[in-house]
Order: sequence, then structure tokens, then C-alpha cells
Amino acid sequence: MTTDCDFLVIGAGVSGAAAAWELAALGKTILLEMEDQPGYHSSGRSAALYTPNYGPAAVRQICQAAGAFFNAPPPGFADHPLLTPRGALTLGIDDPEGALDTMLADAPSAHPIGEITLERAMELCPLLRPGVFRRAIYEPGVRDMDAAAIHQGYLRGFKARGGRLAVTANVTALERSGGQWTAVTASERFRAPFVVNAAGAWADRVGALAGAARIGLQPCLRTVILVEVPPEFCLPTQPVGEVIETWHYFKPEAGRILASPGDETPVDPMDAYPDDMVMAELADYLERHTLLKIERILRSWAGLRSFVPDHCPVVGLDPRAEGFFWLAGQGGYGIMMSPVLGRATASLIDTGQLPEDLKERGLTPADLAPSRLALHESAVTVA
Repeated sequence: MTTDCDFLVIGAGVSGAAAAWELAALGKTILLEMEDQPGYHSSGRSAALYTPNYGPAAVRQICQAAGAFFNAPPPGFADHPLLTPRGALTLGIDDPEGALDTMLADAPSAHPIGEITLERAMELCPLLRPGVFRRAIYEPGVRDMDAAAIHQGYLRGFKARGGRLAVTANVTALERSGGQWTAVTASERFRAPFVVNAAGAWADRVGALAGAARIGLQPCLRTVILVEVPPEFCLPTQPVGEVIETWHYFKPEAGRILASPGDETPVDPMDAYPDDMVMAELADYLERHTLLKIERILRSWAGLRSFVPDHCPVVGLDPRAEGFFWLAGQGGYGIMMSPVLGRATASLIDTGQLPEDLKERGLTPADLAPSRLALHESAVTVA
């Protein structure tokens, strides 16, 4: 059986769900997910922080633009706030590259970062080990995101607009004929003039099915643990703490501490699992840099963050595969960027232009396009 639609989105993580929601306002849209539930891989394993000053310049512009949506989502999108106060404390030991000063200089007035004393840092985050750190900066605008509510809001809105979600629908072939793409799955075929590749870590593999050039996508594994701590080391108002030299981070999570080494270990697309050695090294790091004593890891998991060489998202029509649209390479910023990139996807397919608010921020379609030079050079090198 072949089902026709106007837009076919491959990948029901938060990025694909946001794009499908926006496209469903333009025409019949079907969202395909290879797993038996949406968001199983990266979207469901995020530390879920809204960090508007994090990432390359283009990423920061997109994330800052997304704040308007998260602070005032459409009516009925969620029944409680999507963002809640957290704050971020960035700590330096030696900082030989001057990364703290760069962060201070790059922060816009709308999203300020300020230097604070180490005494104040330890008041904000009592688990810090005295004498370890030499500098601290504080960003009050960092927020906790309700990642599950954001994802479900997109999926619920997509369904309300007449969209169809098909799970356990792994695409094994993509064929173009008569101005239409046909996606082949084990149980059904789906046909549409536009295919949106939001397949996360698998996006280059989906691109290969369409005959598109590689974008140099590299999935990277990140490890996370959850540990029990004394109440005085996990205050309700305590900010997330991160170390500038290594990007280890730790944050309160329901009376416990969630921590990660900030690792980005290159791997093939996979169902990610944490490595025992990485977890042991993380526990040792926490004990040397904080006052925590890690007696037991309550829970551990790993997720995939997929990057292209310039660490900016790839959003746009493929230059040689007509009707094939890339929505990939979001790295660790996917949930933050989702409302803006969802709108960008619909706008680029519909008009060829980015939304006006992104234009006003100086972004152009070429900045995000799969044909941009950094990706082309990477593809040639890989080949």
C-alpha cells in the first residue's frame, strides 16, 4: 500500500516533530519514526537546559530567537511553563585559551554573563571544593527546559493539524519518480514531493538512500550519571556548574546531582550505552573537584549528539536531490533550536526564505544550507 501526502518527515525526535507540526499547517504531513516510540534516542536523553550563550554564533542566534516561543508558547501547547529558573556557573582553573573572557565578551545585553567572586560561587553552589577553581562567571538566563512537554506539545499540535505519526517505520529505500519521493518501509510505502530528513544520527544514511552527498555528520556519545548527595549539596536554587577546561558539568535534578564529563566520543549511529570506565573517571573527577563522595551511581545513560564540522545545523534543500530537505546536525542544541528550525524548515520549503526574525538577526539560507563550503570540503576529504 502507498500513502500519499504533501510532506514526509523522517525522524520523530524533537526536531522532526517541530518541523512536522509547522508543515502540517501547509499540507498533509506524515511523520515516520523507526523506533516504536518517538524521541527514543537523543531527544529523550537530554540534560534539557536552555543556554542562549552556548555554541557557535549562528547557533546562539537561533537559540536566543527561540526564547520567545519557550517563554510564551501557543495556547494549549503545554499546561505548565516550559522553562524554569536555573542559572549557570562556569568555573575556570587555568583557562589557558581565555575562554571565560570570550564568553563574557560575546554575551549580549539581553542575555548577560558576569564575573563573580569565588566566595559568591561557593554560596551559589556549596558542593564546590575550596581551592580548586580560580575564576567564576555566572549566567542568570540559563533555564531548565521541560523537554518531554516540549516534544509532546509538538506531537499533540501535529496531530491536531491532521498529521499522522507512523512508528516502527524504518525507511529502507527512497526513490524519486515523477516529482515524487517514495519512502519504503517494512509495512507501507509513503509518497510525497518533499522529504525532510530529520533522522538525527542516522541522517547521512538516510541522505545516502536519496543519492544526496554526505554532510560529514558525526554522531558523538555523551555519558550522564545520577548520584545521591546530601541535601546541602543540592539546593533548589543551585545553578548548573560547568568547568571551562573540560566541560564537565553537574546540576541538581530532583534532589540528586546529574553529572556528565561533557564527552563527545565519535561513534557510529547506535542505541547508546554508557561506558563503565568513563563513569568511573567521572566519579573520580567529581570527588577531586567537588565535596561529593560518590558511593553509588543511582542511574546512568548515554545519548548521541550529532555534529557536522562547523557545529552548526544543516537546514535546507539538497542541491542535487530535488525535494530532499536536510534538518540535521543540531548537536547538543536540538531542543533549544527546535521551534525556530521547525519554522525555518516550513518557510524554506514554502518560500525559499528564512523567517523574518532570523533575517533580522543576520542569518541567511546559505548559513545553514547543506551546500555550504565547510560541508562540501568535509565530504571531499571523507571521500
